[in-house]
Amino acid sequence: MQQSRRSNPYPFTWEIPLMLAVTVMLLLVLGVQAGRAAANLAAGAGVSFPPREALFTSVPGILAGDASAGLPRGAGSLASPAAVRGWVAASELMILIVMCWAGRALWLRWGPHRIHGMASKAEAQHLLGRRRLHRVRGIIRPDLYGKDRA
Repeated sequence: MQQSRRSNPYPFTWEIPLMLAVTVMLLLVLGVQAGRAAANLAAGAGVSFPPREALFTSVPGILAGDASAGLPRGAGSLASPAAVRGWVAASELMILIVMCWAGRALWLRWGPHRIHGMASKAEAQHLLGRRRLHRVRGIIRPDLYGKDRA
């Protein structure tokens, strides 16, 4: 009902989906790098990230299990391929969970089916005060507290 009364003059264009796709891809690449760094830290080699130039080009090597892909030489004892894959999978899973949670929160807050102009119960209590809400309850909910209720 509310959708029919509201018009959105701004057309859907390619900028917002492109921004979302680039953000998701960047977070996934950073998750691969963070997983490799965590695997190397657990193996005792310390935390090390590749230079900016190798940030994207080292991802296929890391996914293949190479713990030294894109890192400068002499990094010390590095993690095994199984450990790299495990840590990368764990970090990617955490990133996907956070992205799904954030996407749902954004969808509920600014999505097309949000409720416009309605305050939550807590917001109304905070703004109007509990005493005032109790005083005017017959106006707010006449079906429950009105004079004609039998």
